[in-house]
Amino acid sequence: MAEFISRAAVASHTNVPARTAGRSAGRGTAIRLAQSLAFSVLFSTILVFLVEWIARGSLTRTGAFLTSLSQPGLTTIAVLVLVLLSLDALLGRVHLAVLAVGPLLVIPAFFSRQKQLFLSDPLYPTDFLFGRQIMELMPVMVRDRPLTAVALVVGILLSVVAMVFVWRHSWRRLPRLSRRARLIRVVTCVPIIASFVVMMDYSHYSWVRDRLQVVPMMWDQKENYSHNGFLMAFAFNLPMAHVTAPKGFSVNAIDAIPSPSIPVTSATERRPDVIVLMSESFWDPTRLAGIKFSKDPMPTIRANQSGHVFSPEFGGMTANVEFEALTGFSNAFLPYGSIPYQQYVRKPVPSLATFFRSEGYAARSIHPFQSWFWNRSEVYKSFGFEEFRSEENLPPMEKRGIFASDDSLTKEIMRQADGMDRPFFFFAVTLQGHGPYEPNRYKRNTIGIEGNLPEADRATLATYTQGIKEADDSLKMLMDWAKKRDRETIIVLFGDHLPPLGTVYTSTGYMPQQVATRKASVEIMKQEHETPLVVWSSKTGPKKDIGTISPSLLPYQIVSLAGFKDPYYTGFLGRVQKKYAIVDRYQLVNRKDEPQPDWLLKDKAIDPLIRNYQYLQHDMIFGGQHGLQRFFPGHAWVTGAGF
Repeated sequence: MAEFISRAAVASHTNVPARTAGRSAGRGTAIRLAQSLAFSVLFSTILVFLVEWIARGSLTRTGAFLTSLSQPGLTTIAVLVLVLLSLDALLGRVHLAVLAVGPLLVIPAFFSRQKQLFLSDPLYPTDFLFGRQIMELMPVMVRDRPLTAVALVVGILLSVVAMVFVWRHSWRRLPRLSRRARLIRVVTCVPIIASFVVMMDYSHYSWVRDRLQVVPMMWDQKENYSHNGFLMAFAFNLPMAHVTAPKGFSVNAIDAIPSPSIPVTSATERRPDVIVLMSESFWDPTRLAGIKFSKDPMPTIRANQSGHVFSPEFGGMTANVEFEALTGFSNAFLPYGSIPYQQYVRKPVPSLATFFRSEGYAARSIHPFQSWFWNRSEVYKSFGFEEFRSEENLPPMEKRGIFASDDSLTKEIMRQADGMDRPFFFFAVTLQGHGPYEPNRYKRNTIGIEGNLPEADRATLATYTQGIKEADDSLKMLMDWAKKRDRETIIVLFGDHLPPLGTVYTSTGYMPQQVATRKASVEIMKQEHETPLVVWSSKTGPKKDIGTISPSLLPYQIVSLAGFKDPYYTGFLGRVQKKYAIVDRYQLVNRKDEPQPDWLLKDKAIDPLIRNYQYLQHDMIFGGQHGLQRFFPGHAWVTGAGF
C-alpha cells in the first residue's frame, strides 16, 4: 500500500494522471507476484527433480515421474510451492525458504539411495529411531573405508560452511516481504496445506487424493516410493515414526515385572508337531442375515471350532494380524495405522519361531506369494525362522483364479512335513481367499445362495463362499493326514480379518457401511472383527471354549497345548489371557465381556498388568531388550544374546 501511494505521488509530481499511475502500479505489482510465483514453481521443480534423481538413481525414471499424469509428480511440485510460499512468509523474505528446505529434502534422499544400495529398502522415518545403532557402527565403517570417511567428514564441513555463507548473503540481498504480502501467503497457502495433510491419512479413502494420483501402497514400500515419489511416500510413513517410550518405562520398571520361576528347558515328552495356518480373509458367511445357503460351506471348521480371533484389522493389513499371532505382542501399543513389519522390525524379535527352535524344533514359514510382500523375507529372519518357502522357491502350485489354491498349499505342507526328521513348527499363510471376489472366478460354484440380494452382490458372495468351502475341504484333508501320523500334530487355523465384500454387507444389513467400525459396543465390534478359530490336536481333538481372543493371545494357546511352559508365552501372557480376552487400541475387554473403551487415554487408570505388557513389548522392539533373559530365554539362546 505504501508503495502504491508513493508511486501515485511520483506520478502526480510528473503530471501523470493518478488513475494511470495507479493502473501502472497495479500492473507492476501483478507482474512481480507472477514472477515470484514463477520462481517458486521453478525452485520447487528443481528441488523435486534433485530429490527424485538422487533417491531413484535414474534420470529416466525421474523424468517419467515428473511428466506422467498417472503419478503425483506435478502434485508434489504444487504442494512444495505452497510450503515454500508459507515458509517465505514466516521468514519474511522472498525465496529464502528454498535454502532452509532444500537440504532437508536432498540429504534424506541421498541416505535413502545409499540404504537401497545396501539394504534394498528406501529410507523410512522410523530409521531415525535407530540412530544410536548407526552411530555404534561408525567405528567399523571408518576402519573399513577410512578414505571415504575422511571425504565424507570434509564434505559435510564444507557444505555447512557454504550453507552459512549463502544464508547470510541471501538474508541481506533477498527482498523483504511486506506484512500484507506475508498475510496473503499464509491465508492462501496454509489452509490448502492443512487440507492436503488430512487427505494423507491413508487409512481412509480420499476421492481428491485419488484424483491427484497419490496412491498409498503401505503393503509394498518399494512400490510406494516408486509410484508416489520419495517425498510423498516418506510423508505417508511419518505418523508411524513417533513411538515414544510409555510413561514410566525404564530398566527398573522391566526388572520390577514378576516372572514365573520356570526352568530354561521345559521340554515335554510329547513334542508334537505344530502347524499354524493363517487363512486369508477366512470368515463365516452364514452370519449374513436373510441369506440361505444350500449347504454349510464350513462343516469341518464348525465341528472343530474353538472360538474366534478378534482381528484388529478389516479387509486387509494381514501383516498386522500376523505380527500379533507370531510374537504375542499387540498393535494396541503402536501408533494407529502403523505396520510393524514395514516400520519397526529391524532387529531380532522374540517369536514362536525362536521359542520352538530353542526346544529343538525346526521352524519354517510358508506362503505361496513373493517373499518381498509385506517385507516378510526380512521379518521372518528377524523372527528366527530357519527357512521361508515362498513363491520363488516353492514348487509350481495349482491356481484357483489368480492365486495358489488352498488345496495345493495344504498338499505342499504335508509333503514338507513328511520329509522332516525332527519336530517342526510350520507357520503358513494361505492365498486363495484373497479378494477381490470377482464373479466366475471358479468354473462352478457348488453352494447355492438364496436371499434378497442385488445380482452383483450375489455373484461376489458366491465366489467368496466357494473359496470358504475349499478352505474347509483343505483343512479336513490336513486333519485326516494328521490323524494317521504317529507323532501328535497340533493344527491351528484362523482368519486374519473379515473379507472386503463391499456392498454385500450393506445389502444384507450386516453392517451400516462397507467397512467395519473402529469404535462400537463389544457386540458390534465382535460382529465386525471376529473370524473363526480352530485349535486342534490329532490325539485329543479340538480345544473348546477358548472364546473370542486377540491374535496376540494365540501363542499362549499354542505353547500350552503343545505341553510347554515359558516365562512369557505361558507365564506372563497366561496371566494376561486369564484376565482379558481382547486387547485392542480402542477398548480392553475382560473375560466377562466388560469393555474399557479408550483405555489408552486413561493413563493413571491403566491396569498394571497391561502396563507391564506394554513395557515388555517396547523393550523388545525399541528398547535394549533388558528383559530378554528372564522372559524370552529361548530367543536369547537361539540368537546368542547375553551369552
